[in-house]
Amino acid sequence: MGIASYPECCFQGPIFARPELIFMKSHHVYGLSSQRKNTHLQVSSEASSTCLPSYNDFKETHFLKLLHRSCKAGKYDEGLYFLESMVNLGYKADLILSTKLIKGFSNSRSVDKAVKVLQILEKHGEPDTFAYNALISGLCKVNRIDGAMQILNSMRSKGFSPDVVTYNIMIGSLCNRGKLDLALKMLDQLREGPCPPSVITYTILIEATIRRGGISEAMKLLDDMSSRGLQPDMYTYNTMIRGMCAEGLMKDAFRLVKNLKSVGCMPDVISYNILLRALLNKGKWEDGEKLLLEMFSTNCEPNVVTFSIIISTLCRDRQIEEAINLLKVMIDEGLTPDTYTYDPLISCLCKEGRLDLAIVLLDYMISNGCLPDIVNYNTVLSALCKKGNADEAIEVLGKLSESGCSPDVSTYNTMISALWSIGGEARALSLVSEMIQRGIDPDEITYNSLISCLCRDGKVDSAMELLADMSNTDFSPTVVTYNILILGLCKAHRMQEAIEMLAKMVKVGCQPNETTYVLVVEGIGFWGWPAEAIELANRLHERNAITRHSLRRLNKTFLSSKNNSRMESVETVESSS
Repeated sequence: MGIASYPECCFQGPIFARPELIFMKSHHVYGLSSQRKNTHLQVSSEASSTCLPSYNDFKETHFLKLLHRSCKAGKYDEGLYFLESMVNLGYKADLILSTKLIKGFSNSRSVDKAVKVLQILEKHGEPDTFAYNALISGLCKVNRIDGAMQILNSMRSKGFSPDVVTYNIMIGSLCNRGKLDLALKMLDQLREGPCPPSVITYTILIEATIRRGGISEAMKLLDDMSSRGLQPDMYTYNTMIRGMCAEGLMKDAFRLVKNLKSVGCMPDVISYNILLRALLNKGKWEDGEKLLLEMFSTNCEPNVVTFSIIISTLCRDRQIEEAINLLKVMIDEGLTPDTYTYDPLISCLCKEGRLDLAIVLLDYMISNGCLPDIVNYNTVLSALCKKGNADEAIEVLGKLSESGCSPDVSTYNTMISALWSIGGEARALSLVSEMIQRGIDPDEITYNSLISCLCRDGKVDSAMELLADMSNTDFSPTVVTYNILILGLCKAHRMQEAIEMLAKMVKVGCQPNETTYVLVVEGIGFWGWPAEAIELANRLHERNAITRHSLRRLNKTFLSSKNNSRMESVETVESSS
């Protein structure tokens, strides 16, 4: 049933009041997935000689079979041992299997071993461009650009001409690391040399240029690409469309899509999804509906992303019922929602306090083979804790391992703070121990949460001990950390130590903010020195350390306090006379 079969009334009234009607059409989506299984033997080639038998009597074919089997099983260290054994016996290094070893070590980030394989191949075999490209790619992945350049120069010195793949690897790596200027210089080398740039080359550079905010420069690259007889593909055009939408150039993006047919291309579902997301982000539901109708008219089928975009926007606008209805339509149409589809639904349900339904949705995800990610669980846990359902949150936390989803530091931070706030100090501290035992290191938020909880309970000395521990970690105390402690000290009427904490903070290079100064002023005022507090507040305002609004609030608080103190003194004198 096509979209044209629907009566016109289906699309009247409030836009997307029933968005499921837009998608009630038959279509088929076919997915293709591949799984790659790698296991790595953690044995160095130096140690292999002591745990593997001698192969001195083996023929070359036997070594090749063993090397092939090792590469196929992902046992690259073992493969390196066989390769070394082969060449030590005078056999030639096999090019194809050596290249597989280089790729294997590169993918597992053991690039030094990949370099070793290439060195063996150069000395005892005949490397080719593919072998060099594999190593250059591996070095770029671990950000060893200088090493990749050395291999590139070595490649040239040995008479091998880098191909466009070599340059694309280098250009892509430079762009990913923000070195666009160097990447553009490499493009100039390609333009002038015997190896011309490809569509992929330009697309990489266009994407990087857009990321840097230069849509006009990206257009120049697109024009240069076309002038050289290179036909941009849909990935290139979609990159441009995405960049235009990101910069708010919606008219230009739609104009580009409209002109695609004239250059022999047709917008695909990715093109429409980019435009749809941009429109709905601006709340343009009517334009979004028109875009979907245009999409259907070109026989372009919506995919999981299309539905997820609309569901996410409906959730943002708190239209949760419509979002759930659209989820049902999506499933009925044979599409399988993913975590990106469920994320906004669970988040919206939690915000609206419908935690039971959020948990039901989590269970539904699992039963349908879509394992919730830690973001889903953290959202539910946070909502349960805020609602005071700590016991239920602990129960959900226990289910994490059952669903194959490991808790992260954010999970524990949420639970620790929530348990402590309802008086579960012992349970909170047990979670800290559990977190460390699982090998999850506390972060800045963990420390700040614990310090805050201790100060709130009046255990300021323990909080200060934790500050000392924090200073010995990779997380330096921030202004938030110091503010928590200063507040705790002020509440405990330990003003001298609060001022010393402020001095320590400045000494270690942590810049106080307005909150810091206001806390100190309030501490002095409530300690019984309102006149001194007002004087300090005025001086801080003169130095632009606090705003006029804060100064007025402090004056209002402590001037009345000062007047009350004077009245009490007068009353005392009068009564004594």
